[in-house]
Amino acid sequence: MTTIASGTDTLTRDALTVLQPGFTGTTAPDWLLRRLGEGLASVGLFGRNIASPGQLAALTARLRQERDDVLVAVDEEGGDVTRLEVRTGSSFPGNHALGAVDDVELTRSVALELGRRLAECGVNLNWAPSADVNSNPGNPVIGVRSFGADPGLVARHTAAYVTGLQSAGVAACTKHFPGHGDTAVDSHLALPRIDVDPGVLRERDLVPFRAAIDAGTSAVMSAHILVPALDPDRPATLSRRILTDLLRGELGYEGLIVTDGMEMRAIAGTYGIERGSVLAVAAGADAICVGGGLADDETVRRLRDALVTAVRAGELPEERLADAAARVRALARSTASAAPGAPVTADEEVGLRAARRALRITGGESFTPLTEPPYVAALTPVANIAVGDETPWGVAAELARLLPGTETGGFAGEGAGRAALEAAGERRVVAVVRDEHRHPWMASALDTLLAARPDTIVVEMGVPQASPRASLHIATHGAARVCGRAAAEAIAGA
Repeated sequence: MTTIASGTDTLTRDALTVLQPGFTGTTAPDWLLRRLGEGLASVGLFGRNIASPGQLAALTARLRQERDDVLVAVDEEGGDVTRLEVRTGSSFPGNHALGAVDDVELTRSVALELGRRLAECGVNLNWAPSADVNSNPGNPVIGVRSFGADPGLVARHTAAYVTGLQSAGVAACTKHFPGHGDTAVDSHLALPRIDVDPGVLRERDLVPFRAAIDAGTSAVMSAHILVPALDPDRPATLSRRILTDLLRGELGYEGLIVTDGMEMRAIAGTYGIERGSVLAVAAGADAICVGGGLADDETVRRLRDALVTAVRAGELPEERLADAAARVRALARSTASAAPGAPVTADEEVGLRAARRALRITGGESFTPLTEPPYVAALTPVANIAVGDETPWGVAAELARLLPGTETGGFAGEGAGRAALEAAGERRVVAVVRDEHRHPWMASALDTLLAARPDTIVVEMGVPQASPRASLHIATHGAARVCGRAAAEAIAGA
């Protein structure tokens, strides 16, 4: 492809404006600052870009020296998916825990505090909340990122989350339209297909998105999923029928439409990121999210040039690109010029309070809290890509704080139960599981532990599906740091 010379012409600026790229490092590279001067209006941040609140605030301030209305976006759901606290685990329990409590005012308060922290660091667009109805409990990518399996519950908490987040001055980006909860494939790895009757889709998956739109969500993120009932040929991100006819037309949504990460294999593996980006904008998307995996100037140049070339070749209407860029600039202006509301009062403990309320304990009536340090056997599945494997999870760290001398080990695969028993020795065993229903080896390991040591305490940190069969079973509805702390407190009687 011929490289388009950088410049200030309208077409080139519009092509840059619709991109939401990422970068590596904790300071803004020169190429990124230059692109902001050329028309780039958004920057996406990931865990690799964040070392501390102070560093993040300095980074966002540097970006705004180049463009004062830049949209600075981050994927901060709280719970399992955190970027602000990627190295420590989140201070917020996540959507599934909030859905388990089912207190919309609590959800609003959690989102408000999360938004306050983002705004304090200069972040003004959050790729959250997840409005997916987790109708398939075997879903490998949503799980505890969903408020639950009931459309009405998911809808009311999605609306509360949007309201809380935006009350803090941070734009919400509700995802993954038209609903990723009934998939059996991770779209980071391949293209999921959802075979569902259109009526079911409207009565189940679309309900939370209607609620988000009614609540005024600033943005909606598309899903890389194929829904033949809506479009048999194109995944949602590339489908005019889904983005324009359904989301804009039928649902009446007028805000920003953002794609999920274009380098995910569901799109990149079939269409490539350049062709995929052109098709997405043509279908009705306004902003192209890229940077989770491809995070350099060459990626920005390739996508900019692909969009410009498509317009010049008549494959992408210039008016559509201009409309997309205008929506990006409108959100950028509105976030930059919004009159400050009443100061948001910090509520540092709201996440922990929510995590404590989300605990579901079976067998606690006859349980005597531990006074001696146990052995924590973490039955560890592979983390999905959205969560990442660098974020710590479990109860071991919190139990070690409450019961010094606590030891832990991670186990997986065939023989995990026997290996855990050998490592534990005579210590009381605390078995930590995550989505046991999706991993037969994990269920087998837990059976082995309970058969040999009936007093094993089980902490279930994923979507609770299995029937509790331990003398003490604690379902946390998430694996965030505060979920581990709440469970540890219950075990140690703190």
